[in-house]
Amino acid sequence: MYDLIIRNGTIVDGSGAQPVTADIAISAGIIAKIGDLNDAALEEIDAKGHVVTPGFVDLHTHLDAQIGWDPSLTPISWHGVTTALMGNCGVTFAPCKPEDKDLLAAMMETVEDIPREAIREGLPWSWEDYGGYLDAIEEMNPAINVAGLVGHCAVRYYVMGDRSITEQPTEDEQAQIVKIVGDSIRAGAAGFSTNRFLGHYMPDGRHVPGTHALHEEVEAIAAEVGAAGGLMQNVLNLGGNFEGEAELLRKEAKAANGRILFSITAGAKDSSGQRVKNLLEELNADGLDVSAISVPRGTGFITGLQCGFPWKSDAWHQLADMDLAARLVAINDITFCEKLVTEASEKPGLPPEELFWMGTESQPDYLGSTSLSAMAEEAGEHPAQTYLRLARETDGLGLFTMQFFNKNLKALANLFSSDHCLPGLGDAGAHVGQVMDSGWSTFVLTHWHKRAQLFSLPEAIHKLTAAPARILGLSDRGLLQEGMRADINVIDMDRLGEKMPRIVHDFPFESPRFIQQGQGYMATICNGTVILRDDELTGDRGGEVIRHYG
Repeated sequence: MYDLIIRNGTIVDGSGAQPVTADIAISAGIIAKIGDLNDAALEEIDAKGHVVTPGFVDLHTHLDAQIGWDPSLTPISWHGVTTALMGNCGVTFAPCKPEDKDLLAAMMETVEDIPREAIREGLPWSWEDYGGYLDAIEEMNPAINVAGLVGHCAVRYYVMGDRSITEQPTEDEQAQIVKIVGDSIRAGAAGFSTNRFLGHYMPDGRHVPGTHALHEEVEAIAAEVGAAGGLMQNVLNLGGNFEGEAELLRKEAKAANGRILFSITAGAKDSSGQRVKNLLEELNADGLDVSAISVPRGTGFITGLQCGFPWKSDAWHQLADMDLAARLVAINDITFCEKLVTEASEKPGLPPEELFWMGTESQPDYLGSTSLSAMAEEAGEHPAQTYLRLARETDGLGLFTMQFFNKNLKALANLFSSDHCLPGLGDAGAHVGQVMDSGWSTFVLTHWHKRAQLFSLPEAIHKLTAAPARILGLSDRGLLQEGMRADINVIDMDRLGEKMPRIVHDFPFESPRFIQQGQGYMATICNGTVILRDDELTGDRGGEVIRHYG
């Protein structure tokens, strides 16, 4: 008798092959048999009329802290993700000397917008090396699988202290950095992450450690990572030095002789994605293994009565200091609203022509079809008046989005047409009060497959499963095949979608964050355990810490 059988589903196995109708039997967390099964099981799921896929793999999260108080790892566990990679962008909590806990927490706050008080109080801080960090999160019994990268910022600071921010390591220090990275992978880290983006700062305004590291240092690390079979993840300064950073990717790939991943966004012009696409094609044509990842929609900032405001002045700051209930009272005060509008007129904030209404339906409009300025013009109002009116009409739940990144979907489609660029970059666990992109996997299926038809269903599922699993170095996940781990989704494609983002106060100290639930997920199974049924988490946790031993 099997533990679980999923019957009559349309199986899209992650390989890119055409769908087939079959049953899937699971025993001890493993896919035991696929076919037309007459066997019995302790539990059955009827998937007739639904799509059955591998669990999705999220290559870019910052759940390193949140896992301490939310082992369910929401919101991504509501969107079919069964494996998440933490430790991106060079910022990690290990290695860490006991006296440096506050600094690493503060660095994560300034780079990723995660409250440092929550970080300090929500984690046990019982480790010093990266293996110890993995031991600690293993005890948290996560709902889904997690893997982690060791970060350049933490390693450099561990070796060099404050000098790591502005200076280059000595020969001996570089050797120590390389050794710690190798030891971290041998203790289970999936690889290494580095950050060269000039918009990421320490609390004192200096760039994070490693931002200005010489190519020689990164090459030496890449050689160690490659020898251990790990992944090199990069956040680069492509906007400021495209040729130089492209050359660094080539050096890394040659030194590592292994997998290289970098984050990217498409520019504003239709042709913007072509430059990066050409780079990817060129590097891979030379026999190198270089992939990119990009968020699959326009993103950058969400604003509404629940969260941050477009205008910064005395009255708006006064409104921001209130909780939502008090804000709802305040925006019904005619005198106070007149003051808000007057100050917005005198001190303009974010451009209203770039703030797009996310709608009043259950699912948000991410396509930027209606701007605040257009709505205000049609109503004969100042944009602040329209903003406040919509807040009243929606009981404070209405939202606008400002698309700093990937606002041109034609450029993004061009980028995604490369086999070497995957959708992702949802940043789950980070920027929690500013934006919500954790539903990116659902958006890939609803927009890029169903609406835009850029991907067939087998292609879309491949980009969510087997393709990122390969980059992460997983040989037992990402495909529905006998002998593979039973990480599986059962999806009602007709109902599939993202619900409207909303603010909750469930972080330590009741700090606010956006969440976003999904719909259409009939079941999500992780290592054979049903962790979600009919869009709701079951409370059971099937995840494990995936350790890579180089």
